[in-house]
Amino acid sequence: MAQELSGLPSPSFDQLRSGLASVEATSHSTRRQSRQVAGYPASGRGGNREIHDLNVGIIGGGYAGMAAAAELASRGVSVTVFESARQLGGRARGLMHNDTQLDNGQHLLLGCYRETLRLIELVGGDIEQDFLRLPLQLDLHGQFSLKAPSLPAPLHLLVALLTAHGLTWAERIRAARFMLALRGMEFRLPGDVTVAKMLVDFGQDADLTFKLWEPLCIAALNTPVHKASAQVLLNVLRDALNRTRADSNMLLPRLDFTALFPQRAATHVERLGGKVFTSCGVEAIVPGPDGIELVAADKTYSFDRVICAAPPAIAARLLRPIAGLENSVAQIEALEHQPIYTVYLQYPAHITLPHPMIGLHRRFSQWLFDKGRIAGQHGLIAAVISAEGIHQELSHEDLAQKVITELRDEFGIAAQPEWFKVIAEKRATFCCAPDLQRPSQRTALPCLSLAGDYTAGEYPATLEGAVLSGVRCAGLAAGS
Repeated sequence: MAQELSGLPSPSFDQLRSGLASVEATSHSTRRQSRQVAGYPASGRGGNREIHDLNVGIIGGGYAGMAAAAELASRGVSVTVFESARQLGGRARGLMHNDTQLDNGQHLLLGCYRETLRLIELVGGDIEQDFLRLPLQLDLHGQFSLKAPSLPAPLHLLVALLTAHGLTWAERIRAARFMLALRGMEFRLPGDVTVAKMLVDFGQDADLTFKLWEPLCIAALNTPVHKASAQVLLNVLRDALNRTRADSNMLLPRLDFTALFPQRAATHVERLGGKVFTSCGVEAIVPGPDGIELVAADKTYSFDRVICAAPPAIAARLLRPIAGLENSVAQIEALEHQPIYTVYLQYPAHITLPHPMIGLHRRFSQWLFDKGRIAGQHGLIAAVISAEGIHQELSHEDLAQKVITELRDEFGIAAQPEWFKVIAEKRATFCCAPDLQRPSQRTALPCLSLAGDYTAGEYPATLEGAVLSGVRCAGLAAGS
């Protein structure tokens, strides 16, 4: 459910720009100076500047980087985004295969992802048109099903648990008591532990764990229950299930993930005078007495502030040569990572699943998405396999055949797909372990901040976590 369900996405996006023309390094000596921007050094370029005089460079055009860019541009700050790939989106991007619009993974948003939804609307999106909105529902085909009724939170969840199919009455009561106990604790544990230990401590038996809590944990954190942080899972459950019923809504995108936000954000930034470059990576970050420089293949660009929203491995490489950032680099390099595999199968157009999204119990495929029901891509089914497992030992062809067999056995789909495409993101997310020390957005260098879902925050590696980090970095850059 919550990972967006960590791995999850869909149709066409505008042709992305890659031109690098007409970027001039701005002369900083002629800028007006009037009010202090918090966090700037008192000397050199830092002191007494107006926010509209700031010039911010952003490394990375994924959801974190484009969130920072859209937020800053909306405040009147000059921004320039550098994206090394040909298209925007990072690990949530669109791609084409056999003339079909795909994504590099499937991402489900929740109604509680307020910042992501706000920014999508800020840059011109329409939430009701861009998403298929479903009430909270979980369906493990033939094993377990839960659907929340139209009642206020958290009553809707309690009724859903007490009426769930596939659990004994005793298991339903234990699950409901567990949620009530968490609510009484305000979803805060006295100390972080693994999800597996928390479930044992709260009397959740093996069957209940396998059918309800383990699928939720892997979907939300992309981390197995024996490794996953219980507190981070509770943060997601708190925001999604405990506040309003709308917060638990599941939003399935009808657009591919580049078109949904990053490409719109680029148009928004450019309309406000900023620049967004694709196929333009940054090779080095060079702090100086009068700001900070970014070295690209074509030239060197000068900025007042820089937000590094690159993937963790690239961020560590860029930060490593900079004195004073050893702690940030060490925390980035200490992160473990978990994979997400997505298997796309193009069946004849008449092939459908019982629901837009449905889970399988104890199969290779964890969650299936009927892209025909979601986005009008009839016959296209996406199977998501989150976190580490034996599927990583299979070839792409063998893994696709496993999924084809599961669809035949579970749903009687005898037809063979016209084609398949396996997308393996081997470092899709960080391993969300208990008490994980994630790097702060604020670095030891006042003019440099870090954005990305891996940086410090309450959420796991989700789109909302990425966007929140970008918004925080925008605030640091603007001095708010």
